[in-house]
Amino acid sequence: MMKKKTLVLTCLLPLALIFGGCHKAADDDTETATATPKSTASPLVGFEKDLQFIKNGQYSYIYVFSRKDGKPLQPDDSQFLRKEAPQMVDCVTSEEGKKAICGTNFNLEEGNMGTLKKRLNVEDYSAK
Repeated sequence: MMKKKTLVLTCLLPLALIFGGCHKAADDDTETATATPKSTASPLVGFEKDLQFIKNGQYSYIYVFSRKDGKPLQPDDSQFLRKEAPQMVDCVTSEEGKKAICGTNFNLEEGNMGTLKKRLNVEDYSAK
C-alpha cells in the first residue's frame, strides 16, 4: 500500500510541476501583436544635456545663471558666484559659456538670491 502511494506521488509530482507552471494569459498574446513599436528619443545635446547632467545629481535645487548682457560668463562672474553662493555643489557651463547650470540642496531664496539677481539672470529649474 505504501509503495503504491509513493509510486503515484512520484508520477503525479512531475506532471503537476509541468502543467502547473506559469502560463501566459491569452490577452498577453493579442497585446503583443497589436502593440506599436516605441520610437526612440533623440539623444540630448547642448543645454538639455548639461541640464540633465546636473539633474542626475539629484539636487533639491537647480539654478541657471547668465549675464544680463547675454555675453559669456567671465572669471570675475565665476568668482562672484562662488562668493555669493558657496552652497553650490556642482556647476556646468553651457551654451558656449553663456550659462552656468548649478545644483545644490540649499534654497538660495533663503540666502543671497537678491544679491545674485542684481548682477545675474537666475532661472530656477528645481523640481517642483
